[in-house]
Amino acid sequence: AVLRRAAGAAARAASRQCSISVALAHAAPEGFDPVEAVRAVAEGLVLGAYRYDEYKTKGDRPVLAEATVVDPSGRAKAGRDAVAAGVAAAQATCLARDLVNEPGGSLTAPVLAERAAEVAAGAGLGCTIHDEKAARKLGLTGLLTVNRGSAVPARYVELTYEPAQAAKGTPTIALVGKGITFDAGGLSIKTADGMATMKCDMGGAAAVLGAMSACAALHVPVRVEGHLPLTDNMLGGDAMRVGDVIRHYGGSTTEVLNTDAEGRLILADALAYATETRKGHAAPDAAIDLATLTGACMVALGSRTAGLFSADDGLAERLSEAALRAGEAVWRMPLAEGERHRIESKIADRKNTGYKHGGAIHAALFLSDFVADGVPWAHLDIAGPAFNEEGDDADTPAGGTGFGVRTLLEALTAPWP
Repeated sequence: AVLRRAAGAAARAASRQCSISVALAHAAPEGFDPVEAVRAVAEGLVLGAYRYDEYKTKGDRPVLAEATVVDPSGRAKAGRDAVAAGVAAAQATCLARDLVNEPGGSLTAPVLAERAAEVAAGAGLGCTIHDEKAARKLGLTGLLTVNRGSAVPARYVELTYEPAQAAKGTPTIALVGKGITFDAGGLSIKTADGMATMKCDMGGAAAVLGAMSACAALHVPVRVEGHLPLTDNMLGGDAMRVGDVIRHYGGSTTEVLNTDAEGRLILADALAYATETRKGHAAPDAAIDLATLTGACMVALGSRTAGLFSADDGLAERLSEAALRAGEAVWRMPLAEGERHRIESKIADRKNTGYKHGGAIHAALFLSDFVADGVPWAHLDIAGPAFNEEGDDADTPAGGTGFGVRTLLEALTAPWP
């Protein structure tokens, strides 16, 4: 993490230079694999050089065009492979950053779905886009109910990655990303300040798409399925009402008591759909969701650390170790069953709000209801670290950070049982 951040700071500081040579890998601690040091430096250089200038009209800001990484390992091919891997992971992160930084008025659900299809075509992924008619036929009622207040139709995107050496026993990992392209809060409307950064509410979907874009380049050894429920959360004339009851995919029901707790409503459908066994689809060996879900998680952990919820110690440990290698801060939080009564409803199977304290736990417990029995599952609440409201910092820019992409890639590339 230190080498990555140092390389990011160097790239940012050298933005007015056409090219630089970097020997930071020589500074790796004793016992640290120099090839891994080379990868971290390459990754940090790309992350630190990132700029989002799509809407700047007064000339381009200078940006570093080329960097040479000095490899201390003496293993030429291994060094080149390490640079390529670092660049691939960083470019995947920058893809997620670009998507998060794009305004919600231009990156609507249909546009994001088409962007996903373009990425899939370039990365060797399978891609199926379900429009609102197809989503209704599937029974994705949580997604469609949130979409009722919008003039822009919802989309549901399925992505698939098949490793080159896949066999019958190759594990399948399902990734689910919250894709609220702009969150006004619905009828439980946000304040103006509360809406200011809400183009980032699709950060989970961006992270899943970014990670899957690099699966082939990084030779991820497992099958990966991506699920992206996409809509905005607006206040149109037929918007979801407080007190409405949703019958989700799979048949269970939720009473809506706050329309601004909409992310869990679309994730509920996606988790149920992604983890079930049905004709032509086996349940995955594990499921991971990422979502900019609760301000309560930011209250607990601050703006740079994601909350990790899982009842499966093995999956939680895998993600914690992956985040450590990726340089992304993750802290395991309790999936406290003693809090489940907080989301009980008098008229439905559950409600979409909890008690005033412990909101991140209540949201995670809500999601756990929709995961098929026997499927290991983890939830990453990335509400804080998905968007940096402060200034540029080494390998982390202001705005969209792409948080979660590198953690997912580290988790997917590590050996699975």
